[in-house]
Amino acid sequence: MHISEASNISGSVSEFILLGFPCRREIQILLCVMFSLVYLLTLLGNAAIICAVWSSRKLHTPMYVLLANFSFLEMCYVSSDVPKMLADIISQTKSISYAGCLLQFYFFFSMCAAEGYFLSAMSFDRFLAICRPLHYPTIMTYQLCARLVVFCWAGGFLSILTPAVLMSRVPFCGPNVIDHFFCDLGPLLALSCAPVPKTTLTCATVSSLIIFITFLYILGSYTLVLRAVLRVPAGSGRNKAFSTCASHFLVVSLFYGSVMVMYVSPGSRSHPGTQKFVTLFYCMATPFFNPLIYSLRNKDMKDALKKVLCASEISKNAEK
Repeated sequence: MHISEASNISGSVSEFILLGFPCRREIQILLCVMFSLVYLLTLLGNAAIICAVWSSRKLHTPMYVLLANFSFLEMCYVSSDVPKMLADIISQTKSISYAGCLLQFYFFFSMCAAEGYFLSAMSFDRFLAICRPLHYPTIMTYQLCARLVVFCWAGGFLSILTPAVLMSRVPFCGPNVIDHFFCDLGPLLALSCAPVPKTTLTCATVSSLIIFITFLYILGSYTLVLRAVLRVPAGSGRNKAFSTCASHFLVVSLFYGSVMVMYVSPGSRSHPGTQKFVTLFYCMATPFFNPLIYSLRNKDMKDALKKVLCASEISKNAEK
């Protein structure tokens, strides 16, 4: 580990050292194998959902278009930090360039914000489908769905642009050791060689607004959905509505529960071990469980996945 003498625009550090998980070599290898397996399964699971939606005409609806985009987002989200983390576990240097650190910060939190927007869009879709079923086809058109998708992607990247620019102006003079497995906001600000209250306040305000506005909107939407579902007579329609909304709300709970513990709970940032565990949960466990939640609780998705698997088996047999 070393402090670089090269200069960046705001200080003297040209690279950072990501401590990651400092433990015995045998445990590091075990962690690398476990995390690699989870990462691979996450990519395969979310890719399967995208293939199922793309291949089944029955799933060419706004709900599943949003879900397919959400799955692609999860693949990008988990790929923004996990490959680097895996490389650092087995590496001796564990370094990341100054520019690479800022880019990782920007892409990770942009996709984190986009995830909140997509979850909000999906809750809006379910609200219209269950609370306004007669108006749903005229309101939730493919044009509106396309606009929502563009808004979620663009909104995520634009929301974090100001914090990213401010972070690029934070002076880093040394030390350059980050006690984390990726370039998180708190550990980076802790290395600043001068107080940056405006940057800290702006980052905290932006993250709090994104978290609370999207969460409160989702909570309000599903409260109205639950009231509407409870008015429906018991039967298959009510069960299907419950099942679909339960899947969505479970994903929301996993994501926002871990994010709020990390960025809203006052004591969570002071313990590096807690930081790493909670961050690891929402950047790996949540994208890993999402395909399982959506596919296991959704009959249409299960049928489409079976067709995809059968088609791949037929094509393999034909090649033989």
